[in-house]
Amino acid sequence: MHRNKEVHTFLLGKARQLTDEWYESLDKSATSGVYSSTDPKVIETLKKQNFEFHGILCNVFAEDRETFRKNIDEWVLNLANDKEHLDTPTHHILKEFMRVRNQYLDFLKEFADSHLDEGIFNQFNLWSKVIIEAFDRVMIRFVELQSEVVEQQLQNQQEIIYELSSPVISLNSHTALLPLVGNIDPTRAELILENALAQCVDMEVSQLFIDLSGVVLIDTMVAHQIFQLIDALQLIGVKPILSGLRPEIAQTAVQLGLNFEHLTITSTLSQALTIKNNEI
Repeated sequence: MHRNKEVHTFLLGKARQLTDEWYESLDKSATSGVYSSTDPKVIETLKKQNFEFHGILCNVFAEDRETFRKNIDEWVLNLANDKEHLDTPTHHILKEFMRVRNQYLDFLKEFADSHLDEGIFNQFNLWSKVIIEAFDRVMIRFVELQSEVVEQQLQNQQEIIYELSSPVISLNSHTALLPLVGNIDPTRAELILENALAQCVDMEVSQLFIDLSGVVLIDTMVAHQIFQLIDALQLIGVKPILSGLRPEIAQTAVQLGLNFEHLTITSTLSQALTIKNNEI
């Protein structure tokens, strides 16, 4: 049984010392990000995070496995979301976890040396193994959770880029322009459909010019989604006017059997803009 009240109390009593000694021994010239910061607020937060970590990790000798893992995962998730740690190279963070792990092993040895009872050697080996396994879990979970956070941030940024790259531009009180530029993949096409419909409703648009002259290439799925947008616009009472349709895109649309009936198409955007409302 690795749980031990005396070890837990001993290590918990060393929490402040662990934090102070760790930060004082931190080689700020050999690290970057949060560890080399000179901002007093960042330093204070860093020390607070480290101190809170000890209060949780020491419970590996007091709590059941499930409770301990739940609490340590919550702490790790907060660290993975921390902006300063996101701006710090992961290998530097893992290096500091390993340095803190060595602190724990040194204090365990100190405890064992002061309790030279029969069988303490075997207990010391067990406690050391528990600490090593706990830190292994912390480091693995940190890498996993931070990767998820970074991936989500990248996805959010990509969605913002997609949204900004396909704005509905108001031309007058009831007419707007949707210029499409660059490569359009299925994800972007879906966002274009959702955003365009929402913006047309919000702007009370009755005519929308969709210009494809800046689109180099789209596949059959994307072409189908663009024509779904055209159908959806018509269903909400918006007249779509298509311009800049490249031959290869037109060929793809024909192969899909898409219906061009009741759809106004011009070769260029300038031609589309010269069409009088009463002629459409």
